[in-house]
Amino acid sequence: MTVPEDGTGRAPLCLVTGATGYVGGRLVPDLLDAGYRVRCLARSPDRLRDHPWAERAEVVRGDVTDPVSLAAALHGADVAYYLVHALGTGRDFEETDRKAARTFGERARASGVRRIVYLGGLTPAGVPERKLSPHLRSRAEVGRILLESGVPTAVLRAAVVIGSGSASFEMLRHLTERLPVMVTPRWVHTRIQPVAVRDVLRALVGAAGLPEDVSRTFDIGGPDVLTYRDMMVRYAAVAGLPRRVIVPVPVLTPGLSSHWVGLVTPVPAGIARPLTESLRHEVVCREHDIARYVPDPPGHPIGFDEAVRLALKRVREADVATRWSSASVPGAPSDPLPTDPDWAGGSLYTDVRERTVDAPRASLWRVVEGIGGDHGWYSFPLAWTVRGLLDRLVGGVGLRRGRRDASRLRVGDSLDFWRVEEIEPGRLLRLRAEMRLPGLAWLEMYAETDDAGRTRYRQRALFHPHGLLGHLYWWAVAPFHAVVFGGMARNIARTAASIPASAPNSPTTPTHKGQISAE
Repeated sequence: MTVPEDGTGRAPLCLVTGATGYVGGRLVPDLLDAGYRVRCLARSPDRLRDHPWAERAEVVRGDVTDPVSLAAALHGADVAYYLVHALGTGRDFEETDRKAARTFGERARASGVRRIVYLGGLTPAGVPERKLSPHLRSRAEVGRILLESGVPTAVLRAAVVIGSGSASFEMLRHLTERLPVMVTPRWVHTRIQPVAVRDVLRALVGAAGLPEDVSRTFDIGGPDVLTYRDMMVRYAAVAGLPRRVIVPVPVLTPGLSSHWVGLVTPVPAGIARPLTESLRHEVVCREHDIARYVPDPPGHPIGFDEAVRLALKRVREADVATRWSSASVPGAPSDPLPTDPDWAGGSLYTDVRERTVDAPRASLWRVVEGIGGDHGWYSFPLAWTVRGLLDRLVGGVGLRRGRRDASRLRVGDSLDFWRVEEIEPGRLLRLRAEMRLPGLAWLEMYAETDDAGRTRYRQRALFHPHGLLGHLYWWAVAPFHAVVFGGMARNIARTAASIPASAPNSPTTPTHKGQISAE
C-alpha cells in the first residue's frame, strides 16, 4: 500500500481512539507498518507503555467526552479512528455513546480532519432502528452521527469478530469449551456472518486512504454465513473437542440468556447481556463494496475455521511469562495484548508460591537447575511417583526419562515428564508438561532479588484446560497443590540455604529430597 503524503512531505497522521481496546491496540502497529504516523488518545497512557510499538507512536492523555483534550489530540490529524463505545458501563450507555460521538464529530470538523473511520455493528436488513437491541441500536446511531458530522466518514459494520480477545469470540470460546452438552436459547439458530480480526484490521487500514468523496457505510464479513450453533460445532472441531450436543429451548429469553452466559463464561454481565440481546437479530452482509477500494488479497476474506485456528494457535505468554511471546504451541490461547481484559484468551489456572531464601541467589539457582532426574522434585515423593505411573498407564512418558545432563539444562531437554521450554541462566527455568493431560501445563521457577536485596524464590504452575474435562481435572487436583507445590517451594528454599558458600558452582544434590515440612 502506498501512503499519500499530507501536503507537507510527511505521511498522514492518524489519531486512534480506543488504542487500549481490543481492535485499537491491534490497529496501531498495522497503521505504522503501512507507513502512517500514529497518535493515540488514551485516558490512561501508562496502559500502552508495554506495547512493543509504544516508542513508534505518539500517546496523549484525553477522553472523547472532553472537548478540550479531544481538540488537542485532533490537532494536525488527517484521519481519525473512532473505536470507542460505552458498552458495559451501565444502563445509560446509549446516551454516553450519543454525546461522545457528537463531540467527536464536531471537534474533528473544527480541526480540519479529512476522514473519520468508525467500526460499528452489522444490523439486520429491514428492521427499524428502534426495534434493534440497545447494543446494535447504539452502534447504528453512532455511525449515523459521524456520517452527519460534515467530515467524510467510513462506517465499517461487522458482526462477530473472530479473534482471541474479542468479547464475542471469547463468549463463543467459553461456551463451547466448557459445555459438552448445552441447553441453549433460540438465538443459536440466528444466522451470522462472522469476520476474522485480520480482515477487520485490513479494512480499517485501507479505509484511511479512501477518496474524499466517499462517505458511507460498508459491510465487512467473512465468506461463511453460519448460525451460532454452527459456529459452536465448528469451533469444537477446530479446537479438537468432542462433538457438542446442543438442544435449543424456547424459554430462555435474552435476559435469562445473559445470566446463563455469565454463569458459564467469565465475560462480564455488562457486556454479555447486550451481546446476547443482539444475537436475536440476523446479521448478514448485504454488500461487499469495500473490495472496490480495498481489494481482497489471495486467501481473504478468511473463512471461519481458519480464523478460529489463527485465534487458537499461540501461547498466551501474558500468563505464562513476561506477556509477549513468539512461541507456538497448537491449541493454546493466542495473541494477547497488555490491555486485553483478564477474561480474554481462554481460561488459565495458576498456582503461585513465593519464599524468601536465606542464601545467595547463585545457590538458589544451583538447586533450580539441578531439579529432576536423580535429584527429584523436592516434594512429596509418592505424589510424583504415582503421577508418573498413572501417566505411563495411559501411554505417557512417566518419570522414566530422567535428565540428559546431570550438570546443566538446555532448551529442548527432556526432564522426566517435562520439557525445558525456556531457560535464563541464573533467573528462570520454564518447563512444559509432556504428560498426558486434558490441557497444557507449565511449571516456572524463578531465582530473584527483591527490593531489600534478599534472595527470593518464585514458583508458578500454570494450566490451560482443554474442554470441560480440563476444568474438572484442575479442580480435582487443586486440593493437593499445597502438599505438592507448597512442599516443593519450601524444600527448594531450604536446600539452597543449606549449601555452603564455598561449595562448587554446579547443580547440587538435594539435602531435603522428598521431605515435607509443616509450617
